[in-house]
Amino acid sequence: MSGGARRDRVLVVDFGAQYAQLIARRVREAHVYSEIVPRDITADEVRAMAPIGIVLSGGPASVYAEGAYHLDPAILGLGIPVLGICYGHQAIAHALDGVVSRTDRAEFGKTGLDVRRPSALFDGMPDRQTVWMSHRDTVTGAPEGFRVTASTPDSPVAAMEDPERRICGVQFHPEVAHTPLGQEVLKRFLYDVCGARPTWTNASIIEESVAAVRTAVGGERAICGLSGGVDSGVAAALVHKAIGDQLTCVFIDHGLLRSGEAEQVEETFRANFHVDLIHVKAADRFLDALAGVEEPEEKRKIIGETFIRVFEEVAAGLSDAGFLVQGTLYPDVIESGTRDAAKIKSHHNVGGLPEDMAFELVEPLRDLFKDEVRAVGEELGLPEDLVWRQPFPGPGLAVRIIGEVTRERLDLLRAADAIILEEIRRAGLYREIWQAFGVLPAIRSVGVQGDERTYAHPLIVRAVTSEDAMTADWARLPYEVLERISNRVINEIPGINRVAYDISSKPPSTIEWE
Repeated sequence: MSGGARRDRVLVVDFGAQYAQLIARRVREAHVYSEIVPRDITADEVRAMAPIGIVLSGGPASVYAEGAYHLDPAILGLGIPVLGICYGHQAIAHALDGVVSRTDRAEFGKTGLDVRRPSALFDGMPDRQTVWMSHRDTVTGAPEGFRVTASTPDSPVAAMEDPERRICGVQFHPEVAHTPLGQEVLKRFLYDVCGARPTWTNASIIEESVAAVRTAVGGERAICGLSGGVDSGVAAALVHKAIGDQLTCVFIDHGLLRSGEAEQVEETFRANFHVDLIHVKAADRFLDALAGVEEPEEKRKIIGETFIRVFEEVAAGLSDAGFLVQGTLYPDVIESGTRDAAKIKSHHNVGGLPEDMAFELVEPLRDLFKDEVRAVGEELGLPEDLVWRQPFPGPGLAVRIIGEVTRERLDLLRAADAIILEEIRRAGLYREIWQAFGVLPAIRSVGVQGDERTYAHPLIVRAVTSEDAMTADWARLPYEVLERISNRVINEIPGINRVAYDISSKPPSTIEWE
């Protein structure tokens, strides 16, 4: 789907802010396609991408710091509308000979903003607003040709605009929920300044995806790897809509799934997809390959390569099977390392693929965030229990077992994970929580059960809230829910004698432990 010729496109230049992905999502929520690009993108590269607008994200540094990130100044002369946010606002001022200063007082948190007229970004909005600030440096002098459109007591140029060049900057963060009218500010930029059309919809995503798949695959056969999750399910539905019976779905049971999931996957897809489904039971093969392996990245790569080898063996029995369909999402691509993003972890369907793979990839969801995938799934009429199933990593329970993966440890974690999800559903929290699961660390702890000393495994419960998995906060589960989980796990699963709850957020942690 990348690079659709007919869609309006807004580029989000990532200056290293934790909210760059959030900006991209907010633009898409306004029904305009956005794409994150590296901070060192050149004017020639921008021109080739033909965006209708550019948003410069915030960043952690000062424009005067050694090694500070700077925008190619020629980008500001392309005639393409630009909106700078926080550091992006300062980068515009610095590039165009405005004044950026370190003031006596920093601004962090909610701040009152005084709006001046005229202003494209604040047209029809209150003169006094609450915004979210997070900065030390601030613009104290707007460049020539700009008018100051908003200020705060500590930011004399809290917003500025050059109507002729259609360049705007705001010191605050319109993309965060703490700026109540922030989305309206973004819409003013997108619709009024850029002239964007609100065409990024579920229907348009499906239409583009189907057309792109038909063009790529032609008359050949494609294989789709089903995991039972929403990503592979929506990918399969889109590709099946595009090429029909040229698609064969392959469900590889690697023995690393949750309790009862293998049976559920087969039942769901045979009943709802009406496509050729091959069920490969390969648990022994994966466990043998993982024997003695403890390092997380190595586990992911082994699982990814083994997946591909099994696919190749299945494909050998199918004529013209030259394409592999995967449910890769935009966060997968970003986290696995791009030109502008340090690698956080290799996703088995991105960074873990072997170089000598015999397939050409088809990734119809590669441009989408998780919430967009769910919306497309609903539009396609997929079952609710599939669309809203909590995310589950491709490597399965292998990355929730710290250290070596063995049958004994898999059985323990699988049973504990089932209890966690049962209690989350019982409390009516399943749809509110992004992910809830158990982690089995590579240690044992002392306990007392039935007046006897035990030396068994602890279980770590992890539950987070999120919108797109790029950032996540630990879920504030009620104490009574945690108590039921703890009691049941310890009483019902021999081999576990302690339960702990993970209260770290992303960043600095990741959602999964490995």
